[in-house]
Amino acid sequence: MADVSTPHVLLGLLATGTKHGYELKRAHDERLPRARPLAFGQVYATLGRLQRDGLVAAAGQERQGGPERTAYELTEQGRAALDRWLGAVEPPMPYVTSTLFAKVVVALLVADVDRARAYLVAQRGAHTERLRELTAVKTSPSATLDDAVAADYAIAHLDADLRWLRTTLDRVADWHREVHS
Repeated sequence: MADVSTPHVLLGLLATGTKHGYELKRAHDERLPRARPLAFGQVYATLGRLQRDGLVAAAGQERQGGPERTAYELTEQGRAALDRWLGAVEPPMPYVTSTLFAKVVVALLVADVDRARAYLVAQRGAHTERLRELTAVKTSPSATLDDAVAADYAIAHLDADLRWLRTTLDRVADWHREVHS
């Protein structure tokens, strides 16, 4: 799976108004609740590159009971870069790049049929449990729209993995015979 474009996400968050680094990190983590949280260092390093490239500009200093914080705003050049990114269609991934896929292939190559099946069944159990957790998050009375959208995305991917695991379980004996003949 491709990595999230942190610079573009930060540009998008700044398109909603001027923010300092702490606010950007908090907004990222709230708006992308199932994504890996951003580290403060990553936010500030990315802001430095965006400022160097003319995509954001310092919009003043704030002090709210702590150290002075620089607020940033999107520049016209930054808005244009954001619009280009949003307008570009994400190509489907050309290759299967998943640890799950690689492990299943290796298990089928090196394990006997029963061990390969056991791995697949255990993996299916882990996916099913995660599916239950995400469904609970999504249906919680305190779930935000951000939570629901993120959970729906993850659930769709887990569902696809589960369908693939079922199909592969049905094929284990045939695949094992093919590989070891």
